[in-house]
Amino acid sequence: MSFEIPALDKTATSVIQQRINLKTKPLGALGVLEDLALQLALLQSKTQNSDKLAIDKPVLLIFAADHGINSHGISIAPSAVTQQMVSNFLAGGAAANCFCRSNQIELRVVDAGLLQPLSDAVGLIQQSLGCGTADFSQGPAMTLAQVEAGLALGRHAARQELLAGCDLLLLGEMGIANTSSAAALLAALTDLPLHTCVGRGTGISDQQFELKCALIQQALQRPYSKQPLSILAEFGGFEIVQLCGAILGAAAMQKPVLIDGFIVSVAALFACAIAPNCRDYLLFAHQGAEAGHKAVLTALNATALLHLGLRLGEGTGAALAVPLVKAAISFYNDMASFADAGVTQVVEPHNAADGAVQ
Repeated sequence: MSFEIPALDKTATSVIQQRINLKTKPLGALGVLEDLALQLALLQSKTQNSDKLAIDKPVLLIFAADHGINSHGISIAPSAVTQQMVSNFLAGGAAANCFCRSNQIELRVVDAGLLQPLSDAVGLIQQSLGCGTADFSQGPAMTLAQVEAGLALGRHAARQELLAGCDLLLLGEMGIANTSSAAALLAALTDLPLHTCVGRGTGISDQQFELKCALIQQALQRPYSKQPLSILAEFGGFEIVQLCGAILGAAAMQKPVLIDGFIVSVAALFACAIAPNCRDYLLFAHQGAEAGHKAVLTALNATALLHLGLRLGEGTGAALAVPLVKAAISFYNDMASFADAGVTQVVEPHNAADGAVQ
């Protein structure tokens, strides 16, 4: 499967950076928001007829699926909770729904592979790859054909939203035991030590954590190809594969993608392994409490907008970061320049720190 991801045109970088630098503030005083504004301006410079930035229709896609490895009881909840939470999303009762309502974000839910499908659920996007993955501690989680089908389905879901007017795609997930899959994927792709990659998910006991580590270590010891698609087949989840496809699909359309927590960040890492230019189109919402999240952000050379100790998933961190994205747009569009405001431009000495004038 081929994903043609154009490189982001950065020829306007110096012009955009100069516009940011001339705002009524010390150089770099808005920190990461300045980097965010620069990235958004580069992304929109080829698609907007105005030099004003805009995000008018953010959409959160939550991909949900179950994992065979949870038959060992390595999560705080049984796999049935995945389906129950999907029903909760559709009813508007989850944290993700609350944060989306607070920030005027549309929310969609995708059945990527529930153990017990909800065939009559109103509003559920049906694109299941099967009734949960196989237990990857015993053998491959899925076939290579399922990986390829999942990438195509994820791309399709993203394209549908973007063609309908979405201008910022948020990605989230739901899948009991999917931190096990994400940890194994991270370790397999990067060769990082297992203890760096594996965490306690939503709060498992010491005994469950030891079993989780042992099962993942057992899986990683069997022979497998180091190609990204093959690793996804060995250790992946149906929702993770479709998330990867959605990221690739949005990047192919040169649209920004707001990445949520650990699981979505691992999907982003694989998307970038498949098509490195994909990285230019990604924004990173938060660094969560899961052990491997910092490691995967480091591997992606990514700076998270928020550090709130989140460990929920669902796209909650992405939804909470939308106001910061809009704040970056607001200062870029509307903050006066030194010349416009009649303010003497601050020139900082070389030893100034943290934007302070000394």
